[in-house]
Amino acid sequence: MATMIIGIALWYAGHFWKRALPARHAAMGDKAKGVSALILVVGIVLMVIGYRSIESYDLFAYPAFLKHINNLAILVAIYFMSPGPSKGALFYRMRHPMLTGFIIWSVAHIVVNPDPASIILFGALTIWAVAEIIVINRAEPEWTPNTKGTIAKDGMFLGASVVLTLVIGFIHGLIGPSPFGM
Repeated sequence: MATMIIGIALWYAGHFWKRALPARHAAMGDKAKGVSALILVVGIVLMVIGYRSIESYDLFAYPAFLKHINNLAILVAIYFMSPGPSKGALFYRMRHPMLTGFIIWSVAHIVVNPDPASIILFGALTIWAVAEIIVINRAEPEWTPNTKGTIAKDGMFLGASVVLTLVIGFIHGLIGPSPFGM
């Protein structure tokens, strides 16, 4: 569990140190991006290793239909994490589509993984994404929405999101449980 917690802490540090230590970040120039990337990669590796090493148990049983709702939520999350919302006509006024998609993704994982390790990992990632939105909004209160795109772009990115969801689900099934129940 400690390995996963250290990974989560590095995830937070890698994302927030620019705003927490702006002078230090600015003094590093372009090297700061590399440092951030390294911190994040190490954090992700530690989260995965820590999560996979925890023997866990379900706190409750969820209804089987939640797996289907979860898969739909993951599709929506992947769409929001694509360029679709900023280039299309439906969500172009949304300020934080990627972070919103991340929140949907992490909450969907909590819903179908009712074990302590998943609740801690995905709960911490949900809290991070909400905190990131708050920090960005406070640091940059003025924001101009994107220009409205076309419904065709929304459709194109939704189609790509369906394909990507299937690919990610297939890979997920190879390295862990199948999200499609196969």
